[in-house]
Order: sequence, then C-alpha cells, then structure tokens
Amino acid sequence: MTSAQEAVQEFHPRVHAALENTQIRTNFRRAMDGLMGKRLAAFDGMDLEGLRDLGAAVRLRALSRLPELLEQLESNLQKQGIQVHWAETGDQACEIITKICKARDAKKIIKGKSMVSEEMELNHHLEEAGIEALESDLGEYIVQLAKETPSHIIMPAIHKNTDEISELMHEKTGTQRSKDVDYLTASARQQLREKFMQADVGVSGVNFAVAETGTLCLVENEGNGRLTTTAPACHIAVTGIEKVVEKLEDVTPLLSLLTRSATGQHITTYFNMISSPRKAGEKDGPEEVHLVLVDSGRSSIYQDEELLDTLRCIRCGACMNHCPVYTRVGGHAYGTTYPGPIGKILMPHLLGLEKTQDLPSASTLCGACGEVCPVKIPIPKLLQRLRKEAVDGDSLRPSVVQGHGIKRRKLEVLAWKGWSLIHARPGLYRLATSVLSRVRSLLPSKLGGWTRYRSAPKPAAKTLQQQLRERQKLAVAANKGGQA
Repeated sequence: MTSAQEAVQEFHPRVHAALENTQIRTNFRRAMDGLMGKRLAAFDGMDLEGLRDLGAAVRLRALSRLPELLEQLESNLQKQGIQVHWAETGDQACEIITKICKARDAKKIIKGKSMVSEEMELNHHLEEAGIEALESDLGEYIVQLAKETPSHIIMPAIHKNTDEISELMHEKTGTQRSKDVDYLTASARQQLREKFMQADVGVSGVNFAVAETGTLCLVENEGNGRLTTTAPACHIAVTGIEKVVEKLEDVTPLLSLLTRSATGQHITTYFNMISSPRKAGEKDGPEEVHLVLVDSGRSSIYQDEELLDTLRCIRCGACMNHCPVYTRVGGHAYGTTYPGPIGKILMPHLLGLEKTQDLPSASTLCGACGEVCPVKIPIPKLLQRLRKEAVDGDSLRPSVVQGHGIKRRKLEVLAWKGWSLIHARPGLYRLATSVLSRVRSLLPSKLGGWTRYRSAPKPAAKTLQQQLRERQKLAVAANKGGQA
C-alpha cells in the first residue's frame, strides 16, 4: 500500500486536525469566497443553463461512443507521428513513461500540471528509477518544495498564504522573505527557466483529446505548459481515457465552461493544441511526442449506466469551491489525489471502497456541487449510490465498485431485521412500543456515531396509541357532560 493510500484510511483524524487549524480554515475560506465570486461574475449575462446543457450533452455523446472514439483518436495521432500507449493501471503507465525516458537516457524531466500523473504517483516512480522530475506549474512547484501533495486540482498550493510561501521559498531556494507576490513569482520563474532548457523530457496532462483531428488540447495560464511541451526534445502527454471528445467544435463550449468555472476567467492565457512532433522546417517543438492513455478503473465505471456520469468531469474544481465540507477541512484531509465532491465519487473507483469508505459520507448532501457542476454531474445522487454500495449486503449482486458492502455490520443487519419483524406485526409492535416507553429511562445515552453530535432519541412516556385513547376518553367524557 502506498503512502497516499494509507492516508485515506486516516480520514477522520485528518479532518479533526484540519478543523483545529485556524490558519488552514482562514486560507481556504478566503480563497473559496474569492473563487465563487469570480465564477459568478464570469457567467454574468450568459445563458449559463443553456451552456451547461450543451456541455453535458457533449460529454455524454463522447462517453456513449468512448471505445470507438479512442480508436479514432489513436489512428489520427499515429498518422501525424504521435506514438500512443495504453495503460490498464497507473503502475503500467509509470512503467511506460520510465521506459521512454530510459530509452532516451533521460536524467531530468520537467512536468506541466497533470492530475493523472499525481494519481499515478509518477514522480515517486521516476525518482526510484534515478530520474529527476521537477514540477513547473507555480502551485505544483511550491507543493513540491514543501514535499506535500496538491490540496486542490486547479490551485495546488491554495492551502498556503503569502507568508507561508515566502518562508518556504526562503528556506528551500534562498530567496528573500517578502510579501510581494510579484517578487516571489519572478523568483520562481527565474529558478525554473533554466530547468526547461536542461530537461531531456517534458511531461504534461491533457484537458481535451479530439478524436476527429487527433489534437491534444492543453489549458494553462503560466506558459509553463507551452515550454514543457516544446523545449525538451521529447514530450509525453498523459491522460485518463475519459478526456476524449468527438469533434474539435466540441471543445468550444467545454473551454468556456472550464475556464469560467475554475478561475473565473473568460479564457486562459494559453490554449495549446498539439497535433504532431516537430516537422521539417519548423524551428521549435519536440522530436518525439507520446500519448499515454490511462484506464486505472475508468472502464469499470463505464460499465454502470448511473456511475458513468462520474466520467463527465472536466476537472474545473467548481464543486470543491462551493462545498461546505471541503471549504472547512481543505484538500489534504481527504488523503486522496482528487479531494472534495469529485474525489468522493471518483476515488472509490480508483482505490476501492475498502480504502475510501468514509469519503461518500463526508457530505452534507446540500446539493451545491451538483448545482455548479458545468457539465451537470449529479454528484449528490452518485454519493447516495456509493453510500448504498458500501452497506449493500447482497453479495450476489454484481457491482463495478470494489469493496461493495465493506461497511455492512452484523449488529446493524440484526437491528434492521428486528425492526422489520416488529413493524410487520401490529400486536408485536404495540407490545414493543409499550415496553420501550416503560424502560425509557434505562436506554443508553450513547449510540455510536449518531450521538457524537446529537442527543440520543428517547421513546415518549406514552405511545401514540395510548395518547389517542386517552384523548378519546376525554372527548367522550366532555361530550356526556355537555349533554347533561
């Protein structure tokens, strides 16, 4: 088991630690309020619901033809000179990338932002192979300096404020302590600039892979993605199989939704479209381009008509920004690559409910995540489905979710069977409620997790039927008195 997987099982201790950390709560509250405001302003005057309907339709259409589109994507990429690799698991993807690097005798890799590479723990695998991997996204760079993992899928270092980042950069790189964000950014840029030229291989993620044209689309703000994919002699793109779309025109509504939902921008600074290695006569670009398509449990999700909606995600992070749970505990409390609402419905498929059984329950089911999702993923509905999967006792029912029934407890099963038995027999029900009302003072005040934040329920001193009979007697007596 990796350290990341072990961290998932420490969910409750991490949550309590985060709630007691006032600095983390302050950092997240300020950041999330800002992002929510920017998103609202970015969609002002637009037909948001119409655009969301279009985005959802684009993603559903692509998913309905996923196997066919993946083959079309592979064919068109290969025609243009891009080598395509398939990986069933994250480990296989790491092995493929390591093999490509070793074939080129690569010692240094520069990486653009890629959540799939985080999911695969690619940096760890490369380090074991003696290959240095440096993150070039500013947020990822800060997180790497701190030897942490990203706390948000769009803004990896959002859990840190300016003072904390300044102190970290001073300790790790020797920059002066400063509250000047421009100075800190310029220092990081200077430190990274020479690394781009020294790198043997560049690794990036993919936002959209267009099957029709064989185009890899990369959305970014800092220019590090463009340098990562052009300066080194070899570029390796890595993505989940669900990122494919059918046509180039499908990217337009998705891009409009992604940038506004993620950072409140109408468009990002850079939108890269990669379709081939460097051609004859061109002055820049890599000699080789590879695409690694990662399954890692996604094809299992694809087999379930309801859970399939999980694969619609375009990784904007809006669900996190509006989630009252994520906003208070931050991303590291989850112990997973993808935190927040999207993580709670995706990670059980990637790691299994055995390791993520508490995540689907870490939600108020307020519905905010579903209301802001740009492609209308019904996240609350999927959370309820995964909660059911965790306690479902039908071992014969086929399920695509690993760890099906992991939270089912014998005592709870017996309790519900007893409840069903009593409520199906009127005489037994009357006897049971009568006994409970008589021994109400002897019932326990602690009932496990339920009473951690609530008072234990106690039966009334008299049952409903007893109270109704008494009322009837009083009414009859009052009626007789009136007639007299």
